[in-house]
Amino acid sequence: AGVRVYQGYGWLDAILSAATLAVAAIPEEFPVVFSFFLGVGVYRLARKNALVRRAVSVENIGRVTHICTDKTGTITVGQLKLTHYDLIVGVSENHLIEIAASASDPSGADPVDQAINEVARTKSLQIQPRLLVFPFTENRKYEAVFMGGANKDYNCHIKGAPETILQKSELNLSEQKKWLEKVSGWAQGGHKVLACASRKISSEEFDQKSEPQFGFHFLGLIIFEDPCRPEVRSAIKYCYQNAIGVLMITGDHPETAIAIAKDVGLGGTSPKVISAEIEPDKFKKSFLEINPDFLRQLDIVARCTPLQKLEIVKSLRQAGELVAVTGDGVNDVPALKAADIAIAMGERGTRSAKEAAAIILVDDNFQTIVNAIIEGRQLFFNLKIAFEYLLLIHIPFVLTAALIPLMGYPLLYLPVHIVWLELIIHPTALFAFQKTAFKKNKNKKEYSKNYNEARFFSLADSVWIFVVGLLLSVVLAYDFIANQGENLHPDYGRTKALLMLIV
Repeated sequence: AGVRVYQGYGWLDAILSAATLAVAAIPEEFPVVFSFFLGVGVYRLARKNALVRRAVSVENIGRVTHICTDKTGTITVGQLKLTHYDLIVGVSENHLIEIAASASDPSGADPVDQAINEVARTKSLQIQPRLLVFPFTENRKYEAVFMGGANKDYNCHIKGAPETILQKSELNLSEQKKWLEKVSGWAQGGHKVLACASRKISSEEFDQKSEPQFGFHFLGLIIFEDPCRPEVRSAIKYCYQNAIGVLMITGDHPETAIAIAKDVGLGGTSPKVISAEIEPDKFKKSFLEINPDFLRQLDIVARCTPLQKLEIVKSLRQAGELVAVTGDGVNDVPALKAADIAIAMGERGTRSAKEAAAIILVDDNFQTIVNAIIEGRQLFFNLKIAFEYLLLIHIPFVLTAALIPLMGYPLLYLPVHIVWLELIIHPTALFAFQKTAFKKNKNKKEYSKNYNEARFFSLADSVWIFVVGLLLSVVLAYDFIANQGENLHPDYGRTKALLMLIV
């Protein structure tokens, strides 16, 4: 405005030139377009069974480089069926089910308990009321209950991880080894295996609510089947093709996890697995800091506790990965909070897990996670080309609105022209580019590289935008100035400039 007054133009012209430049230079479209695209992403994810609690996660999930996923219900269907029994001599199938059912929550949402209770109902077994419960935890790896009997006889029934139950049993080491071999055999077939045991307890133990640790009579194994989701194989294939690591974190037996991983293509034909129970030192902060690439080389972490899961997530983030984590229980909340993208299970997830999550999966399906990543990458790609368009418009817009008045020529744009152009620019940026298909992008590797490096425009993109914007600025300015030389009215040059920008 000061320069225009100095050049001899009036104050009205000066104010108009300053207002025009200010409106042209302020990129008010960018936050509008970004917010609109996030809203569209939230809507699209909802249609794909992913409910978004924090809109910005739609964009962030497109940059995920590592997924830490549960097994049961996410990679598998999550509908456990009690299909086989491996009994010790002298124990009936019904008795084993009674012990297992008594050590299961009759109204719980855990798939294992539901499968056991379903069999007990089918067989019309009468389960006595539970007097005292010591619940299952990831650290304990078993559940124990006190049951009442006749003449004030009390029993303690336990079910849980076979390794833990066998250690508490009366079996000698050779017998324990034989049963562990059986467990491994079942697990290699992709089965989930639990063991059951019981022992009598005295009234004094019952009164003191003291849980016995040893001396249990081992009864046998109960074996479950949980088929893999058929669509997971293609989802994992997409992850590998797009430089996204997948780490299965489960509390199950390593052999069970390996069988499931092979079935869905996780880790190829020989998945790399480690048991966090056998080698807990490798999941301590000190070890992970010294070996930052250790977790990147793994496909499965079996027998993992919530605290170990938390350390895994923290370590991957410190190694530069952008991590998405799935969880369903209260114990998963620390790992969910530590993740870049927290994903809770909608069907079997607890309220605590859902509140800690940015995205909730309605169907608990691993394919839905990958769909969300694809949608995030779609958003990234669409935002990128929308912002390219906005920059290609604004560079000549701002340069000509500033330089032509500074060179002493009449104003190229008036405020009404700016408003008219914005009526075209806004809808184009909002509606034209948000439906662009990512599959049309022929250079996916370059975009994957940009995701991983958290870069929006590559150097080539920046040079392209600057060069084209500058050329368009030169064309607009030259045409307007040339028309002034022909002694034509400024409106003639303005009309040509506006038509060029509109086209």
